[in-house]
Amino acid sequence: MIHKTELTQAKDKIDSLIYEMEKAIYGKREVIQLTVTALLAGGHVLFEDVPGVGKTMMIKTLAQAIMGDFNRIQLTPDLFPSDILGVSIFNSHTNEFEFRRGPIFTTLLLADEINRTTPKTQSALLEAMSENHVTMDNQTYQLDEHFFVLATQNPIEYEGTYPMPEAQLDRFLFRLHIGYPSFEDELNLILARKQQEPNQVATVMNHEELTMLKNLVKKVHIGEKVARYALSLVSKTRDHPEIKLGISPRGSLAFLKAAQAFALTEGRDFVTPFDLQKVLSATFCHRIVMASNRISSENRLDQIMADMMGAIDVPVGR
Repeated sequence: MIHKTELTQAKDKIDSLIYEMEKAIYGKREVIQLTVTALLAGGHVLFEDVPGVGKTMMIKTLAQAIMGDFNRIQLTPDLFPSDILGVSIFNSHTNEFEFRRGPIFTTLLLADEINRTTPKTQSALLEAMSENHVTMDNQTYQLDEHFFVLATQNPIEYEGTYPMPEAQLDRFLFRLHIGYPSFEDELNLILARKQQEPNQVATVMNHEELTMLKNLVKKVHIGEKVARYALSLVSKTRDHPEIKLGISPRGSLAFLKAAQAFALTEGRDFVTPFDLQKVLSATFCHRIVMASNRISSENRLDQIMADMMGAIDVPVGR
């Protein structure tokens, strides 16, 4: 149970964070809210977008607003796992090997164009994303408690891309699309850049406050009716004739955790069917494997998600 005062303070903190992020990217509140949701749920985010829509600026703003360190990796075909994790170097003065930490040792990690590097290098992130530590030379190194990966990938039909393994995709809580801004939002962006200095980002929370918010997410109530509704949506993906691989039990747990975090961003201490519907597409689409070709199935998958939500009765009451 979350005390009313705690809930009010949490909502104020979250709103302040979203407000700061909206300074960096215009007209994309839904994407920003879902990114903050992933952070509070302890998940990671994969952005699939064309270049230049504001992903990097949004992530840098988030890091500054939560007092977090920020590192960026530009992933290329010739990148090795050690370029991400770090490497042991022999110190001639001490006659011992010393571990030099790689860019993964940070709070927020931007893995840019992740599908331009090889599957072997992509999988170097697996342990870090799922267990929050790195193992090198039989030594385990703990990562930041709020370690948060925001990766970008080009659409799969772009040249020079590698398909991401299903195990890697499953480590991302959400797959999001920012997309182009509307005409008015882009006009405001141009005028703001031309007429004034860039907005200074305020720090709205520290690590202790972020930990407090994550702990509150765990206390957000999920009623039995809502849990049954969630599992009904999951089950639909497992017996659909056009879906080869549906949502796993780990995916269903991620679905509920995301709904808890989203409910908190809405200022509630209980999950509603609305919360599940808001996070469904972002949680499901990259975990589902269609029976037909992936590229031609993206639009069809969106339609299947919409049909699923329309086919299942929404529970009434808390």
